[in-house]
Amino acid sequence: MAETSPAPFFTEIARGPDGGEAHWLATRDGQRIRAGHWRPTGEALGTILLFPGRTEYIEKYGPFASDMTERGFAVLAVDWRGQGLADRTLADRRLGHVDHFDDFQQDVAALMDHARTLDLPQPWYLIGHSMGGAIGLRALYEGLPVAACAFTAPMWGIRIPFALRPAARLLARFGAALGLSEKLVPTTTIEQYVQVTPFEGNTLTTDADMYAFLQLQMAKKPDLVLGGPTVQWLAQAMIECAALREKPSPDVPCVTFLGENEQIVSTEAVHDRMTRWPSGTLDLVPEAQHEILMEQLHIRTRVCDAIATHFKKHKSTQ
Repeated sequence: MAETSPAPFFTEIARGPDGGEAHWLATRDGQRIRAGHWRPTGEALGTILLFPGRTEYIEKYGPFASDMTERGFAVLAVDWRGQGLADRTLADRRLGHVDHFDDFQQDVAALMDHARTLDLPQPWYLIGHSMGGAIGLRALYEGLPVAACAFTAPMWGIRIPFALRPAARLLARFGAALGLSEKLVPTTTIEQYVQVTPFEGNTLTTDADMYAFLQLQMAKKPDLVLGGPTVQWLAQAMIECAALREKPSPDVPCVTFLGENEQIVSTEAVHDRMTRWPSGTLDLVPEAQHEILMEQLHIRTRVCDAIATHFKKHKSTQ
């Protein structure tokens, strides 16, 4: 079992359900990561294993935890290595870095041990957002014990403008040899996106209040800030997306939500995967951008209702 001890949990910026808690987890390769969970007030219908995207942290999902505990589910979220309050390997902690994408599966293993230690109610379900969608898909291949899964804007491919693709491939392939592994990817910033981008024209959400909520979190807790990815992260992410693309879809009931105005992950990769997922459904969400779970209330309500319906439908398949 993974070692656990109480960890900081910023209730004042999370806007989540009452009773949220966080713990430190020790991974098998010696990293310290953070996990946070919320439980519903009544009998739980199961537990959602929430795999966040790049730059994200537990408190960001406080409102979503409220949405899902109100629907009867417990929620367990994680700060992946290299982000949130988890260990970061580089001197400048704002650089988004990972040595190897497979390393995230060490975090998954520690999280699953923690779910068992907490005796979180079963069945368990997976929600993977953006980068968490890639980590989650890999975890399904590794035998993640869930009854069903859902993805929002999963990173099964990275959206790179056509004119920049040759440069991105060269950078990913030769960056390490050129000593650029720990350098920031060109066109990205050392600050977190919401710190330097006004609401008007942002690519995350059409909900101004939710965008202000994310900006407030960065202002109140600067230790959570994570800027652009390193060349090493980009190379590893491209390798992982290519490897996942070659594999058949897991035999797990799936629903994937993709905003019609998605501008961050490759929509082609999502469409391709879902056409090859026999027990899967692709739900295109009008008006929505990348942060589907942090969109306007009517969008969020529809998506959360659909997720709850999907999970309840497949509660006996674990």
